[in-house]
Amino acid sequence: MKRLLSCIIILISIYGCGTYKGVNSGVKKDRQLKELFALMQGSFNSSAQADADSTYYNISLHMYPIWEDQGHFLYVEQALNSMQNRPYRQRIYEVKRVSDSTFSSAVYTLDVDSLWIGKWKTPSAFDSISLKDIALKEGCEVILKRVSKKHFMGKTGDTTCVSTMRGASFARSEVEILADKVISWDRGFDADGNYVWGAEKGPYVFNKLD
Repeated sequence: MKRLLSCIIILISIYGCGTYKGVNSGVKKDRQLKELFALMQGSFNSSAQADADSTYYNISLHMYPIWEDQGHFLYVEQALNSMQNRPYRQRIYEVKRVSDSTFSSAVYTLDVDSLWIGKWKTPSAFDSISLKDIALKEGCEVILKRVSKKHFMGKTGDTTCVSTMRGASFARSEVEILADKVISWDRGFDADGNYVWGAEKGPYVFNKLD
């Protein structure tokens, strides 16, 4: 009888600890995904960088959550700070966990961009459409790793994101996300790997405004 009780206690210890560890691990992973998603939200601009170096433009970047009951989606809008009524990039990002150590930010395009200009101010406007109304830019997802608390870094595949802008064949993005800024370097390359567009010196630094 004593031997049976000892076995039961051992089994409870093994499986009980394993379950507890699994729950904690899942909670930790969920916290990290929420941390990344929260860091990406808000309004940013590159005015400080533009003031220090005239080769950089003052660009506004707005990223706000939509479809909050369906996952981790952001509406993203970029424009010259002086021309925010004419954005040059409008996207929807979907942030997910890929593995124990990596996350992805998938990129979707909207059918009619002009309908959504400035809608970062009223994210509920996107309740009128759904995932089936937007198009995934395959190969353009950014794969991110958590470097430390409130610090993530990542990039796209080197040649996976197709782009035809200004004679390019593919685009490449490198991203760093911190508590007070987003650092982003988007560049386009031709079929031979020659640079054709994007900042030449280095990434844009977008400081958080709110």
